[in-house]
Amino acid sequence: MPLDQVLEELEKGETARHVTCWRTLPGRPARPGPFPSWLHPSLAEALRRRGIRDLYTHQAKALEALGRGENVVVVTPTASGKTLCYNVPVVDQVLSDSSTRALYLFPTKALAQDQLAELQELCGTELRLRAYTYDGDTPQSARGAIRSAGHIVVTNPDMLHTGILPHHTKWLRLFQHLRYVVVDEVHQYRGVFGSHLANVIRRLKRVARFYGTRPQFICCSATIANPAELAVRLIEEPITLIDDNGAPSGPKHFILYNPPVVNRELGIRRSSVLEAAALASRFLRAGVQTLVFARSRLATEVLVTYLKRAAATVLPGQGEAAVRGYRGGYLPLQRREIEQGLREGRVRAAVSTNALELGIDIGQLDAVVMAGYPGSIASAWQQAGRAGRRTDLSAAVLVADSSPLNQYLVNHPDYFFGRSPEHGLVNPDNPFILANHLKCAAFELPFEDGEGFGQAEIGSVLEQLACHGLLHHSGGRWHWMADSYPAEDLSLRSASAENFVVIDVTGPAPRVIGEVDRSSAPMLLHEEAIYLNEADQYQVEKLDYQEKKAFVRRVEVDYYTDASLAVDIKVLARFQHDLAEGLPRSSGEVLVSALPTMFKKIRFGTHENVGSGPIRLPEEQMHTTAYWFSVPPEIGDSLRPEELEAGLLGIANLLVHMAPLYLLCDVRDIRSVVQVRSPFTGLPTVYVYDRYPGGVGFADKLYELHRELLAACRDLAGSCACAEGCPSCVGPGAEVGPGGRRAALRILRAGAGLLRSEAFDGEA
Repeated sequence: MPLDQVLEELEKGETARHVTCWRTLPGRPARPGPFPSWLHPSLAEALRRRGIRDLYTHQAKALEALGRGENVVVVTPTASGKTLCYNVPVVDQVLSDSSTRALYLFPTKALAQDQLAELQELCGTELRLRAYTYDGDTPQSARGAIRSAGHIVVTNPDMLHTGILPHHTKWLRLFQHLRYVVVDEVHQYRGVFGSHLANVIRRLKRVARFYGTRPQFICCSATIANPAELAVRLIEEPITLIDDNGAPSGPKHFILYNPPVVNRELGIRRSSVLEAAALASRFLRAGVQTLVFARSRLATEVLVTYLKRAAATVLPGQGEAAVRGYRGGYLPLQRREIEQGLREGRVRAAVSTNALELGIDIGQLDAVVMAGYPGSIASAWQQAGRAGRRTDLSAAVLVADSSPLNQYLVNHPDYFFGRSPEHGLVNPDNPFILANHLKCAAFELPFEDGEGFGQAEIGSVLEQLACHGLLHHSGGRWHWMADSYPAEDLSLRSASAENFVVIDVTGPAPRVIGEVDRSSAPMLLHEEAIYLNEADQYQVEKLDYQEKKAFVRRVEVDYYTDASLAVDIKVLARFQHDLAEGLPRSSGEVLVSALPTMFKKIRFGTHENVGSGPIRLPEEQMHTTAYWFSVPPEIGDSLRPEELEAGLLGIANLLVHMAPLYLLCDVRDIRSVVQVRSPFTGLPTVYVYDRYPGGVGFADKLYELHRELLAACRDLAGSCACAEGCPSCVGPGAEVGPGGRRAALRILRAGAGLLRSEAFDGEA
């Protein structure tokens, strides 16, 4: 059954009652552009062999700008041919001068492998170009050959940081002839990760200058609000924005779907996972190749289970093999097999976390179903863009869950379709991040007196490092003196790289079937947990926490497990304190504790709770820094307890969303906690903490910006037209509590000394 017929059935059937918005986005024809005059004949022939006889306008403009020696950032939707914007100039230069070298940076290993395959397909055997991946999986025996012979080195920021720059003397040919640096998926480099990358690029440019080269940068990004600004912050050079998309696209139906209410009194709707499975099954039954996105690993595996059951009856001859899962924790060969199955059409439906949101080539999909709002407008469009990779009709369905944010979005479609994508913000001069990268840079090359580091002033930082015995000043240069290897102790993503291995002991010989990151292991691998791997069920028999191994055995049960996590925050030390404010402020060191407490057994199909049990695992703790303020009794006592809690929650939401505008970080880099009566202050208190071990300096900055930040929160909440609260200000009323906006404003205005009781009598 063709897709348009499936959509017609959806539009006319019972499902239509629950569609809150159905937008049809028109298709557009290709707008061709010419090949550049400088294109090498052999490359032109290779492109023709692949059926490429014209460029799209954005490709042509990017190549023109690169030919003029400019840095470029190409910003077009998914599957618009951004890859050619960097492969063509790089391959052309290598064909013209075999000593040319290029460095490709991708945020993930999977994407690097995929783009290497794309490059090798373009070059074939006729063009003698040597391109290799260099990452943690590269065998030691191959590394020497890659250093000396690779025209193109495909890697990730982490490997550049720890494996290439500190050993630049082994990469002599790369740095002596470095012509291009490609930075793909620029929109991924936001917040702390982006701030780290900007400093890694500073170090890269510094080493390149030492060897006498100054590479051009070719950046690519999905659609965000400030791609050129973000790219300039990352490379600290002028850049040309190319955003005139000339690629063709077919018409796309974008559907917002709200599951039916099953408990009107409590406002509970049918599970978004069950509804997404039902919709995906309809596409599957009609032969429409479909990708389903889930919000978590657990939801991914539950959806795989449902769709495999559906496929067994609706796809005779193909059955369960036509449905696959895709998420972090699958072994690399398993992921490559799934990707190949999607490209070849053997896999008719795949369920993924956001792992397939990036531009990995998975062929030509017709439909995307999103089980819950992905968390950002940009991510929603990225996921929707995985369908419709040709000029044919495609469909994207966003299935809302019962959460207030999801409900707000599906019931206010203009907010979703009219809102600009989020900004990508970085702060490479954050003193904590900058100091760590100065250590790495000094290890790589001594600093000269007066030398800069990008746009940062570093003299005082170098002096501080010298005072700690890390640097030695002699002969007008700052030399690294410590025995340590600084890059090894610095994670760009500020997260533990430790993984737990999952070992199946069902058969006579144990075998590894997956891995789970340390932060997720307590929730997914506690004893008695059901570990799901593409609908195969395994019960965890033993979790060896010290050795990071989980031993599982194959079972067949009619339920899955879901764990609960309790999070607490304790103040360890107060570094700054100011009682002069209307809302007294502090900053200091805190301990954030996360403890898995219990798990539930949830039956497939009905999602009813059929059992529970305790989890006995050690508490995971993180030392970080936080900023907090308290509400004094003269303000707090004027509000009812439920109003006070709603107001605090509303302010916490405002702070988390407003702070990135001042910190130049991403909203995911900080978290907030509300304590109606704090054990430390004895008062109602709002905490905002750095989400990274040790902190990265956000807390101190928030402390400095206390008045300005609260004033911005006050203005935003005061200017919003909503009554009880909405995602644009304090958060949806059902989430923060009745009267959340009013209570938040009362606290903020009272704290600023602006409280006028009469002003609230008639206020919405």
